[in-house]
Amino acid sequence: MFRDRRDAGRKLAERLTEYRGADAVLLALPRGGVVLGAELVRSFKLPLDILSIRKVGHPDNPEYALCAVDARGMQLCNEDELKSVGRAWFTEALERERREAQRREELYRGGRAAVELTGKTAIIVDDGIATGLTMRLAVRSARTQGAARVIAAVPVASREASEEVRREAGMLIVLEPPEQFLGAVGAHYKNFEQVADSEVIALLRQ
Repeated sequence: MFRDRRDAGRKLAERLTEYRGADAVLLALPRGGVVLGAELVRSFKLPLDILSIRKVGHPDNPEYALCAVDARGMQLCNEDELKSVGRAWFTEALERERREAQRREELYRGGRAAVELTGKTAIIVDDGIATGLTMRLAVRSARTQGAARVIAAVPVASREASEEVRREAGMLIVLEPPEQFLGAVGAHYKNFEQVADSEVIALLRQ
């Protein structure tokens, strides 16, 4: 159990000490992952950037991910579950989340250019992994931007998602044993309040 995202970020930093001084970039998934990313920056002094990716939730259960999409429209979906929703609804929902990913990317960077990933190790951090779609798409996105190696690093993840992300990334670091996953990422935190846009912007400016 973690006190909050900052506590989780500090503990994650302890597991990633071998990358201090490496030719690497920290990539955080907004919003919650940016809080962890900021803690890692304090330890490693690596460049910090974002990968803005949005989840398309099932209409009957918005927390259950049908798809993940990034600001450029790259997507990764649960094809079996897509059969249960209307095509018109899905097309509209996907575009809405793509636009939100783009909005966040532009807002959070504040006009700054994306950090160059070509030939570098990309360490992708988030506050946890439930279905795995968002992190798997993040891994693919980093690779399309030229990352030579990708490491996914989170405090907690479900067992099924851990296996899928590990296959996708090649390396996954999880602090709490996946077999002890409590069914929701927030259940592993004493304080799991929503992170505001203003906090993300402030952390990235630091």
